[in-house]
Amino acid sequence: MRKKLSLSIISHGHHVHVATLLQQLAKLDRSDFEVILTLNLPEPVALEALPYPVKLIQNATPKGFGANHNAAFLESTGDYFVILNPDIELLNDPFGPLLELAERDSLNICAPVIVDADGQVEDSARNFPTPYGLFKRLLCRLLGRPILPDTLRQDSDTVQPDWVAGMFVMVARANYERLGGFNDAYFLYFEDVEFGARARLAGCHILVCKRARVIHQAQRDSHRQLRFMWWHVQSAAKFFVSSAYLRVLIRRMAKAG
Repeated sequence: MRKKLSLSIISHGHHVHVATLLQQLAKLDRSDFEVILTLNLPEPVALEALPYPVKLIQNATPKGFGANHNAAFLESTGDYFVILNPDIELLNDPFGPLLELAERDSLNICAPVIVDADGQVEDSARNFPTPYGLFKRLLCRLLGRPILPDTLRQDSDTVQPDWVAGMFVMVARANYERLGGFNDAYFLYFEDVEFGARARLAGCHILVCKRARVIHQAQRDSHRQLRFMWWHVQSAAKFFVSSAYLRVLIRRMAKAG
């Protein structure tokens, strides 16, 4: 039987987080989803006795974020494809409010509010970056200074950013297919930003549902290690010369003029 939701989870040595998330999903009072679990590295995972179907993909060699989710999409059957980080902790059932919002308009791409372990809202929904803005953010991180969050348009039950981080995103199957999924030319960072740019150009509405809230347990490697920061900068440079970003700039300059 075809499911309403296909949840794509990618693990890169995150089997402890995966086990917790799979058990939290098992406790939900819903049966309309399947899980596509991709193991980017060999690692132990227990799938027995789960009350929902799980399709397991074991990569022979590690792939990037976008390539993994694109491969999982090909194995999925749900009406909605959900990108879900293994280090997400569910506070309750976020899928109901997200699905309700997604079904209002087939072009809606929806995400929950993401908070850290202390309950502070993370900057997972933003305006499109600029080279100067990104340089300022990186400099603030290196100097340990606070970073002011973006000012985003808000309605009664939604926030409307330019893009949302790929930690938890719900997109209609037809939309994901029409957009061609993620651009797998990006390996680790900015896949979600570039996807957001193409989605906005295609007329999609990117929304954060205030009625859905989840916890993000992990710290960001790009904040802690220079190697990851360098990869981040490389991906940013690729985005800033991409056709999607240039088209966004041209469209906004035309509107401003």
